[in-house]
This record gives sequence, structure tokens and C-alpha cells, in this order.
Amino acid sequence: MNALRSIFAWLGRFLDKARTIMLNLGTAIVLIFFTALIIGALTSSGPETKDPSGRVLFIDPQGTVVDQEVFGSDFLSSLATDSSSDQIQTRDLIKLIRAAAENEDIPAVFIDFSSTGFAGPTTAINIAKELKALRESGKRVIAFSDRLSTISYLMASQASEVWVHPVGSISVRGLGGMRPYQKELFENLKINFHNYSQGDFKSAVEGNTRTDMSENDRLQREALLNPIWDEMKLLMAEARGIQPDDIQSFADDYVGFFGEAAMGNIAYAEANNIIDGTKSFPEFRKYMIKEFGLDEEAETETYKTISYNEFSKQIDKDSTDSDNQIAIITAEGAIMEGDIAPGVAGANGVVKQIRSAHEDENTKAIVFRVNSPGGSIIASEMMRDELSAAKKKGINVIVSMGDYAASGGVYISTPADYIFAEPTTITGSIGVAIAIPTLENAMDYIGVNFDGVVTSKHGGWDLTQAIDDDLDKIFSKWGADAYDRFVNFVADSRSQSYEDINKIAGGRVWIASSAKEIGLVDEIGGIDDAITYAAKIAELEDYQVEYYGQKLSPEEQIIKELLENLDISIAEPEVLSALSGIANLYEALVEIQEPKALFTCQDCMVSFD
Repeated sequence: MNALRSIFAWLGRFLDKARTIMLNLGTAIVLIFFTALIIGALTSSGPETKDPSGRVLFIDPQGTVVDQEVFGSDFLSSLATDSSSDQIQTRDLIKLIRAAAENEDIPAVFIDFSSTGFAGPTTAINIAKELKALRESGKRVIAFSDRLSTISYLMASQASEVWVHPVGSISVRGLGGMRPYQKELFENLKINFHNYSQGDFKSAVEGNTRTDMSENDRLQREALLNPIWDEMKLLMAEARGIQPDDIQSFADDYVGFFGEAAMGNIAYAEANNIIDGTKSFPEFRKYMIKEFGLDEEAETETYKTISYNEFSKQIDKDSTDSDNQIAIITAEGAIMEGDIAPGVAGANGVVKQIRSAHEDENTKAIVFRVNSPGGSIIASEMMRDELSAAKKKGINVIVSMGDYAASGGVYISTPADYIFAEPTTITGSIGVAIAIPTLENAMDYIGVNFDGVVTSKHGGWDLTQAIDDDLDKIFSKWGADAYDRFVNFVADSRSQSYEDINKIAGGRVWIASSAKEIGLVDEIGGIDDAITYAAKIAELEDYQVEYYGQKLSPEEQIIKELLENLDISIAEPEVLSALSGIANLYEALVEIQEPKALFTCQDCMVSFD
């Protein structure tokens, strides 16, 4: 027995020491990792800073162009997951392109937007116009890619010369697409859809309630897509010295949705000046070396170049110092309750930013950038309420509409003193979409009946049961009341009558030029125009622009800046693997709080159900 006690005592001491060693080792690994990052950031700004003189600026944004970058509710956790994606703020990309145009030391700009996504066509058109201005400034702009879509070709077409790989693909397909209509499917599944939508043009639920597109929806979609597509065709055609009809013919006959199989359209594209020609990767490299010289500092044979990340670090930061602040707050994505996340304008987060702005005594005006197709009613109410609170303090609210400001996007814009919309902004959709599915037929088919005791007339109702006449009246009134509230808000904000707004409401969607004619927006212009107007209406001679975004904790901000300074993408597999390993190790170490935990026997535990 004494021997057994000695063994267990020794085992306890061993495990205790092992735990201490592991904790110390883990702590050391974590410290070494972050020390390395800090030392790297302090001793270098990433790769050696290059002198841009004589170098070609390579602009190849990897990620999605957005109005305001968003990290989600847990920045640190997102670093160790594949869900993190690169984001490029529109204003940063525009600033870089304009800086390149003004920099006389940069002989040319090489662009490749094949890996770039955009929030919508308006954002893409705005960037294309900036590239057009870059070319017209006299700067040589070269595009080369192995694949071009409608949007990436829109960018490439603005270059002085456009090259494609001989077996690459050009898929200029235009805009629009097909939508599934599933009424018959749901009927076959014995699911009933009850449509309580308000507005003859409110088509959000048509996919579930119809077998084809309604004429009203077809009418409004054509009215939206055609002007946007015309604008894109004009930009492409003018840059290439051809006619918009030539772009249309190319889109009609050479879809190219089979990827590499689309290489058959390359010869047609070259013959019709869609592109300048083809080059393989080695051929393009030799071409660039011939045109701009060999980079003697590079480890491999290549031309003199500087990445847009390296160049952006050398651009002077805006340093306007003023006590007067114009706050820029962005609602981008679906309007939902909760926190801001990629693709989600979380009401809690947006409201917090609005409140923070109007509680700052230096805030003289708010420019509210709306880039949203709408969403939750209550979430829209939350944003609207907080903007109204800002106005009650005498703070001017100017709305700048982006790609979309429809339905809920209009709702949250109603407190505005003035509304700007981009030329191709999609707005309107003043209506309410409600479709309630019920499964009474499906339940009856499979032999399920419901019975019970309730203390109110509809206390036991759910979607497994039919909607009776009384419930039908309740749901109908619910939709009608929400619609009336929406129309009244818009009418009050636009100084029009309910009847006037109702004529242009009904869920109908409008392009910005038409929206201005009917009084839904005040002026066609971008966010810069909105900022200028905000300064004017607030009578500001000097001011600074403050962009409100997601607030990171001090440790999160340090990590973000370190990664940026070291020119590391958090989406790189090596970084994700390292962060994930450290996170797992840290999590395991934290769980070991008491040595006694190591003596438990999982198989000996009794579970109580």
C-alpha cells in the first residue's frame, strides 16, 4: 500500500511539473510569435520600401471593394478561420489611383481586376471612371489577364492596351439572370404560401408564389438593368474606340461561361478591337522588361514594378486638423438586427456609430452612406430613430446612396435633410414583402393531426395549421399598417402628400435619374458631393472628415496594424495555420486551471439525463 501511495504521489508531482512546463512553453511560443511580429514591424515596414521611380505600379486588388471594411463581431477569431476575406475600401482604391495619376515618377500602371469583387455595378462603374481618368491623364495603363468577366473587362477596357492569355477567357455577359419560380414545387410538397405583400411591384416573394415573372417585375427590372448596362457598354466602347453595339454583339454571341472553353472568342475579340492581342505569361514578362527595364533588385527575372500595397504606404495620409467634424457612417448590406458583419448592416452596430457621432460635440453634420437593398423592419426603425435623435440636436443629416438604397434603404434615409444618389443607384421599392407558408396540407397528407388546450383564440396556432379568416384579417392589417407607416415617413421627408408618394410606391424600384424626377432623391452625385454639401449646409469653412467603422480592441488593433505593416494577408494559409495553432494551444492551456482536473476519469463519470 505504501508503495502504491508513493507511485501516486510521484505521478502527481510529475503531472504538476509537466503542466507547469507546458504552460511556460505555451506562453513562450505565444510571446515569441508576437515578439517576432513586433520586431518585424519596428525594424521594417514589411518588404523593403521601394522607390517608385521608374517602376510600374501593379494594381491587382484581391478581395471585395466595399464602402467600409467590416471584420465581424469577433476579429481575433476570424483570423484563424477561412471565412476571413480581404476588403478594399472604395475611398482607399480611388485615392491610390489618383495618386498614381499625379506621380510623375511612375511611368505606367498595370491593372488586373480578375480577382476583385464589387458591392454592385455602381461601385464598379465609379472605379472604371477613375481608371479612365488615369488613362486620360497621360499615364500609360496596361491590362493583362487570363480571364475577364463583365466587371473585370469593364476595368480592363479603360487601359491604354489590353492583353489576354491565348487560352484565356473573356466572358462579357451583361447584367441580369434567371430566377427560380417554385409555386408548383411547393404545391407538390403541399405547402401553401399566403402572400400579404403590399405593393403591386413588390416582387421579393414572387419566387415562392408564382410560376413566372410578373409583368410589373419584368417592367421595373428592364427599367433598371438597361440604363446600367448602357452606361457600362458606353464606358467600354469609348475606351476601345468602338461602338456600344459592338460590345452588345460580343455579349450576345460569346457568353463564355464554360471558362477555358471560351478561348474560341479570343480571336474574335482581337479582330474587333475588344482587346489588343494575346500574350503568354513569359511573353508578357519579356514585353514589360523591354518596355520598362529589368529589375536588378529582384531575385528572378522580371520588370521594374511596385505593388499597390507598397505604393499605398507611401501616399500621404489626410491630415486636416479641425474641431469641426463631418461624420461618415455606412449602412452596407442587408439591414438586420444585431452586430455589423460582412454583408450585414447590423442595426446595433450602426446605431452605436450614429449615437457616438451625435454625442461628439465636434460633429456638425452626418453623411449617411446607404448601400443596402433593405431588410428587417425593426432594424430599419432603430437606425431611423437614431438619425432622428441626431437631427433633434441640430445636426444636419445628408444621405449618400450607393449601389442600392431600396426598401429598408429608403426607410432609413427618411430623416435626411438632403439625398444624393449615384447615377446608377437603385432605389425605391417602397412596399412590404410578406409571405407566410403553412403546412396543413402536408400534415394531413402524412397523417399528422393537432389538438390541445389554449387560453386564447389563436394561442396554439403555428405554421403547421391553416390560416382562418380572422388570422387572414390580422395578417392583412399587419402588412397594410406597415406599408402606410412607410409611405407616410417618405411623404413627410420629401414634403409630399401620402397620395403622391403612393403613386410612385407600390414596391416599384427606380434608377436614380428617374428617382430624381419623381422626387425620391434631391441630386445626382457621389459621396464627395454629399460631403461638400454637408459642409455647405453646416456653414463650415474648415472641417475634417471622420469615417466611423468597427472599433477594434487595443490588442485587435495592434495585431491588425502588425499584419498590415508586415504586408501579410490574414487569408494566407501559412498565417491561418499559425494563428489557428496558437489559438488552439492557448485555449487548451487556459482550460487547465487546476491540477486536479488532470486526475479525472472520463469513463468513470455518471451522466444524469
